[in-house]
Parts: sequence; C-alpha cells; structure tokens
Amino acid sequence: MATPNRLWMGLLLLGVLGVLQTPAPAQATLQPNFQEDKFLGLWFTSGLASNSSWFLEKKKVLSMCKSVVGPAADGGLNLTSTFLRKDQCETRTLLLRPAGPPGCYTYTSPHWSSTHEVSVVETDYETYALLSTESVRGPGQDFHMATLYSRTQTPRAEVKEKFTTFAKSLGFTEEGIVFLPKTDKCMEEHT
Repeated sequence: MATPNRLWMGLLLLGVLGVLQTPAPAQATLQPNFQEDKFLGLWFTSGLASNSSWFLEKKKVLSMCKSVVGPAADGGLNLTSTFLRKDQCETRTLLLRPAGPPGCYTYTSPHWSSTHEVSVVETDYETYALLSTESVRGPGQDFHMATLYSRTQTPRAEVKEKFTTFAKSLGFTEEGIVFLPKTDKCMEEHT
C-alpha cells in the first residue's frame, strides 16, 4: 500500500506530465425514450457552450440561428440551419446519421472533415432541447459543445438556467457559455 507521500508524489508527477491538466468532460446521457418524430420541426439555436478556442474568440459576434430538423431519405435526419454571416443569410444542411441508441447521431463536418457525435440529452419536444456534440480531430484537438435549442426566439429564464446547469455539468465554465442574441435577419419562424 502506498504511503500518503508516495501517492501525492505520483499525482504530482502525473500533473507535471500533463495527464491531469485538462479534466475530461462528463459524459452526457441520452433523452430516455427519445421520440424522433416529436423532435422534428423548427428550432432556434439559443445557447452554446464550447471549449474551442475559435468559439471563445468569436462568441461575441455570433447570433441566433434558425434550424429545421426533418427526416432524411436514408433514415437519418436533415438539420438545415440558416444564420447571418457577413450581413447575408447563409443556409447549410447536415445529415445526421443514427449512431447507436435513439437520440444519438453522427455527422461529418464539411469544414474540418471530421466526424462529430451529437446526443439529444434532454428535451420536452415543445419548448427546448439540450444537445451535446463531441469529436476528436487529432491528439489534443478534442472538440466539445453544448447546444440549447428553443422552439421560440425567446427561451424562458428557467430554460436558460437549465442550459447553464447542463453546460457546467459537462465541464464548461461561465466564459464558455453564451446565449445568442436575436437578429431580425434570417429568422422567419415559418419553415
């Protein structure tokens, strides 16, 4: 059995070697009995949290985007998002492929050519959804994001608090959590 001094020295050595420098984020669970058909339709991306340096640099210029979730021809989901970029509306569609239990999907990032896993962690289908996204692009390049989807452009205070608690449970700090401001452009509520 290790003495307290030896145990402390072992932990100190691990820290010096970098093993303990960045704690792994908590693993997100999935929405129990996820019902994909109720998840379809119009959502607004109302909140984000991330550990990405890009996100931390750009979060002040991000704004809310409109997303429509619909069935894909091959059994997955199409996630079509419209957002304001350089004062123009831009639309992109991602194919979310089922990846395990209901509520778990993967997609390939067109920008990074990396595979991301998206999990619907919690939703009431009518008001909000909490999603967790993660990927590994290479050694030391893990990407994690939490997303708040809202059926309206003005999520209630208790939904925002729920998202903040969720994001912190995944290891994000206040600095890495942002509620996206509404914009008049690109946000028509019809699909």
